[in-house]
Amino acid sequence: MPARNAREFLRLKVRGLAARLRRLARVDNAFVGLRPQDMPHAPSRAHFEAANQRLANVEAQIRKRFADVQASVEQAPIQRVLIDIALVERELDRARRLFGMFFEVFAQRGTNYGPTLSAHDAIAQDCYQAIRAAAPRVFRGTLLKPVCYMEHGYSPATMRRGVSLGRLLGEQNPFPLIRIPWDRDHPWQAVFLHEVAHNLQADLGIWQENRQAVVRRIMGQLRQPFLASVYGRWHKEIWADLAALCLGGPAAAWGMAEFLAHPAPRTMTYRPGGAHPTAFLRVQILAEMLRRMNFAQDAARLERIWGSLYRPDRGHRMPGALLSSARHVIPHVVDETMYQTRRNLAQRAVADIIPFARENQAAIRRGARLLAQRRIDRVELPPRHLLSAASYALADARVNPRQLADDVIGRLSEDVRAERRRESQPRIATVAA
Repeated sequence: MPARNAREFLRLKVRGLAARLRRLARVDNAFVGLRPQDMPHAPSRAHFEAANQRLANVEAQIRKRFADVQASVEQAPIQRVLIDIALVERELDRARRLFGMFFEVFAQRGTNYGPTLSAHDAIAQDCYQAIRAAAPRVFRGTLLKPVCYMEHGYSPATMRRGVSLGRLLGEQNPFPLIRIPWDRDHPWQAVFLHEVAHNLQADLGIWQENRQAVVRRIMGQLRQPFLASVYGRWHKEIWADLAALCLGGPAAAWGMAEFLAHPAPRTMTYRPGGAHPTAFLRVQILAEMLRRMNFAQDAARLERIWGSLYRPDRGHRMPGALLSSARHVIPHVVDETMYQTRRNLAQRAVADIIPFARENQAAIRRGARLLAQRRIDRVELPPRHLLSAASYALADARVNPRQLADDVIGRLSEDVRAERRRESQPRIATVAA
């Protein structure tokens, strides 16, 4: 009798499990609550298809595991049945997390943040287009553009394409996701270009090649394993910082410095094992990149301001070898990271495939003046440079920040709508899985 009661208990549990199957199998425009007027700001049809394909893969695993449960529930040992049920629960948990992420990200396009998010999508896509224009075929085939979403957190962050995410129980991310903090939704945040750059580095396939080159360079020049280890650990963040300057010009350096300006104890404290460079040195790296890009005046001014804010002779928490070697090491790091050729870039340097010239900076400055005068209809800049122009326009005391943001977001959102019209992408109520 106890065994029969236990078996009946498990049958009931399996029935409840069956009722939960296919509850999380797909997402579409209507399901996440997007209305026809929201569609210009929605992720593309291809993004929905990629999300549904990933959900379908998990659904297939759920069905396979559930078939094992159905086969074992009547005759297999009780503990075996419990294990089979647990395996179904594991896959359901994976589907739940994956579905929840897609639902939350896509559904935000039906809120007041929809235009802001599509505007940032346009900036991210333009960064990819800049590389495609300068270096055709360098990317491996067609890539889904990054999708932006709002979330809490101090700074923007990214989840790269194809990365196994702990929050998804190891499930891979099908396209880049860039988090924008709720209060950093204005389209002049240079740190956004930094996050896009992380995705560029991953999609270009130069993570390891860049790290190895930086480590070899420092060891060859200084024979200092400690410094090679530190800068090798910092290489991803340094690459993203410097690539952001190639994407946005000097404005990106000033924006990053503003983001990194904190009380001296934080800015001048070295964090053992940390992936981010100590902020005091990080801005010096940005200044060196400005010099290499032929913006010496910006570099000198940035160093002068930074030096007035932070003085190591008044105290710091950085290893002596790291601080004393900075002036010698940083030029090597910048040169190796941005100006040395890479196999995965077809023997070109990053500066070759993300070019930024003085005429680009002049156009950005002209655009900033027009933005300050609310003549955005006369601004002819690619989205990534429009971000830089907006950051300069913000310095004009006559500019209303909210109005500036609305003007730029409106312009970028209209660009997205125009692009979709050119591509003749159908606006549909639902998207097939």
